[in-house]
Amino acid sequence: MAAIELNGKTYETDEEGYLVNLADWDEDVAAVLAEQENVQMSNNHWEVVNFLREYYNEFQIAPAVRVLTKAIGKKLGPEKGNSQYLYELFPYGPAKQACKIAGLPKPTGCI
Repeated sequence: MAAIELNGKTYETDEEGYLVNLADWDEDVAAVLAEQENVQMSNNHWEVVNFLREYYNEFQIAPAVRVLTKAIGKKLGPEKGNSQYLYELFPYGPAKQACKIAGLPKPTGCI
């Protein structure tokens, strides 16, 4: 099992780099995960990550990209609720990569 070392603490991750314990997540852990994914976090990235965490808290599931796109469009507007915008932020898959940075499990349906 892999792990992240941060501030003298170890955070377990699975073989794909997702946090094992969702309660371990905070913005510092997210920054390390983003760095591992080669994502430079901006306000727009944080907006999506925080949206995903709220979504997960409400529905207890990490949304697949199609559901994510639609839900973001409803909450943040059509200019942000589209695949092109989300792939610009998270080029290796908005649902998969953003969920990893958000400390959530891999979305269902993601390979």
